[in-house]
Amino acid sequence: MAAFTCTSRPPISLRSDSKIVSSPPPSASLSSRRMFAVLPESSGLRTRLSLSPSSLTSIHHPRVSRVRRAVVCEAQETTTDIPVVTDSNWDSLVLKADGPVLVDFWAPWCGPCKMIDPLVNDLAQQYTGKIKFYKLNTDESPTTPGQYGVRSIPTIMIFVNGEKKDTIIGAVPKTTLTSSIDKFL
Repeated sequence: MAAFTCTSRPPISLRSDSKIVSSPPPSASLSSRRMFAVLPESSGLRTRLSLSPSSLTSIHHPRVSRVRRAVVCEAQETTTDIPVVTDSNWDSLVLKADGPVLVDFWAPWCGPCKMIDPLVNDLAQQYTGKIKFYKLNTDESPTTPGQYGVRSIPTIMIFVNGEKKDTIIGAVPKTTLTSSIDKFL
């Protein structure tokens, strides 16, 4: 699974250290083209530029360049020791478990899921022996999320003795997850 690290970069000059790539054919007007900057320090990572109308004219007049600050996100591989739960082993691992169980409903294409993955991994290490952690890929096991009304991912559910006690939806701060877990210890 990959996680994203996002950093804010200073404005990019269109005329010096960045390479501009446009998507439509040259016959399209400049204002209708999508402009991307390939940042030199990013090894080809493309970020969309937010061009103000005055900056569109600056391409023809390089001394006046106004480009808004860009946010750069880079994918990073993460490793997880959190076991996987599926539709077939859901009952034995979650519903029949002794003590609290946290289940992270996620999908490999989900950006917010990738954002909170490091937080869930940290919490799994922090709460080792106190609560069991599992991950359920909603693409590979769609029946269980449907039974529990999971409509958005990431969704984290906490079960105690087979009964759903709490649901956290979306990419939330670590403190929110910690306070939810602490209620059931």
